[in-house]
Amino acid sequence: MENTGGGALLRNRRFESFLNTSSGQNVEETPKTLVKDELGERPRNDVYTDDDDGWVSAIISSIRIVTCFVSMMVTTFVWALIMVVLIPWPYERIRQGNIYGHVTGRMLMWILGNPIKIEGAEYSNERAIYISNHASPIDIFLIMWLTPTGTVGIAKKEIIWYPLFGQLYVLANHLRIDRSNPAAAIESMKEAARAVLKNNLSLIIFPEGTRSKNGRLLPFKKGFVHLALQSGLPIVPMVLTGTHLAWRKGSLHVRPAPLTVKYLPPISTESWKPDNVDDYVKMMHKLYAEHLPENQRPLP
Repeated sequence: MENTGGGALLRNRRFESFLNTSSGQNVEETPKTLVKDELGERPRNDVYTDDDDGWVSAIISSIRIVTCFVSMMVTTFVWALIMVVLIPWPYERIRQGNIYGHVTGRMLMWILGNPIKIEGAEYSNERAIYISNHASPIDIFLIMWLTPTGTVGIAKKEIIWYPLFGQLYVLANHLRIDRSNPAAAIESMKEAARAVLKNNLSLIIFPEGTRSKNGRLLPFKKGFVHLALQSGLPIVPMVLTGTHLAWRKGSLHVRPAPLTVKYLPPISTESWKPDNVDDYVKMMHKLYAEHLPENQRPLP
């Protein structure tokens, strides 16, 4: 995901004023009238070429990563206590999980200090299935911060073993699937759709199913289409650019690359048919490829 945008994206405003007055980070929410299709026209903004791995840069990066980790552990511990108290109230735990994400995700992005540009903010509060490309740990922070309250995630069942964060994920009543068992995964998707409809929730999912190693868009899996068919919810694509340059997979070096989060208009799924699942997957993949810069599009 440069000036502080006022809209619904800046969650938990009690923390926003502190973060924005204490940081050099700028966040710009591009006005609706200025959002344009920038296909092929942004090589200077979307390609970050500063690979300075000197010792000063490395030290600053290490300090930021350690600060992120410690800060996240503190907020995770605090909200874990809140979740334990709220065990009898599942929906309130979902809400508190989102508040935790808004506070923690915003705080972590402030610590990292990357300039962030947000486009299409008017689509950020839809009740929908939010999907996002995934190429960096930063994507998680952005998704935590920018998805609306009342949104549940879907992750692999092994997330429960992630220290503290995994337990909070389960306590927050988010959803897990068994990706090693296709039949169990399909049933998990059906249960997820039922839970979303019953509790009037939104969903967030990474359709690639895993993180891209080089930032280029990977093939989409079909799960998000099945969720759309079963829930009837529209799909709101979130296109993330620059995150793979800011924090590359397998690296412990964070760079000040500029980030963009672009919400695309909701895509209705009411007329979608089960027989056309593959067509919908291809359509959504093509849409992403059209809105990503050249260095993040899938290779021919």
